Amino acid sequence: MDAVVIKDLSWKYEQADNFLFEKLNLSIKENIFLGIIGSNESGKTTLVSCIKGIIPNIEVGIYKGEVRVFNEPVKDMNTKAIAQKVGMVFSDPDAQFTTMSVEEEIAFSLENIGVPVPEISKRIKWVCELTHLEELLDKPPYDLSGGQKQRVAIAAVLAAKPKIVILDEPTSMLDPKSKDEVFEILRMIKEELKMTVIVVEHNIEKIAELSDEVLLMNNGKIIRHEKTDEFFKDINLLKENGLKVPESIEILYHLYDKYGIKKTAPVKLDEIMAEIKFLLQKHERN
Repeated sequence: MDAVVIKDLSWKYEQADNFLFEKLNLSIKENIFLGIIGSNESGKTTLVSCIKGIIPNIEVGIYKGEVRVFNEPVKDMNTKAIAQKVGMVFSDPDAQFTTMSVEEEIAFSLENIGVPVPEISKRIKWVCELTHLEELLDKPPYDLSGGQKQRVAIAAVLAAKPKIVILDEPTSMLDPKSKDEVFEILRMIKEELKMTVIVVEHNIEKIAELSDEVLLMNNGKIIRHEKTDEFFKDINLLKENGLKVPESIEILYHLYDKYGIKKTAPVKLDEIMAEIKFLLQKHERN
């Protein structure tokens, strides 16, 4: 089953002169990790807001077409129903906090969807182990570091056990160490949890490492949507759309061109480096 199906979606913000999306179509398979990339103002956040139901249920504008989540139209779902299907983490975790402790913050998200009290305790324990928050349960979220705050925001979403988790630029406000912590949690989510994960992110190298599929947006249009290894084959297209292609991938394709090799390059860094080393050693011997 597809987790998300978008059919002929058109959307214009109330104060905008033109439609951002016009007859946009997209299908996202269940239980995949999808990376969404693109330049600023390309429509990435608007797209995930449509999947979450923020558009059209909160944002005001002109909405045509349909967005379905597990075959249910998002515009017809109430807040509780959407929260049980789709969880969303924003770039600024402070914007999501409403309580005075980490434990209360996670519990609050569960109370909102009617999870029984005994089950709430079990889920808090489970999700804090997953996100390494066991020592912070009594701390006020506002007093934590940026990386810790984002882990709390992720934990509060995961505790509800939605079928889809969206993260909209979750590392954009973090220092390098905190970025790595968040990406490690994303890796665990991918490997250990049966969820569809959609991540809007500027760190293309990490997206290449984690994603099963990658989607490129520009000017409200889907420019490319492919399995990750196929996605990075057209380096010129990515550059034309304002993206910085990971240097390791670009070097490997340059070597493929130089040696007349016609195949798809790997996208994981360790595999890329092994392939580069193999090619250089092979052609030095020749």
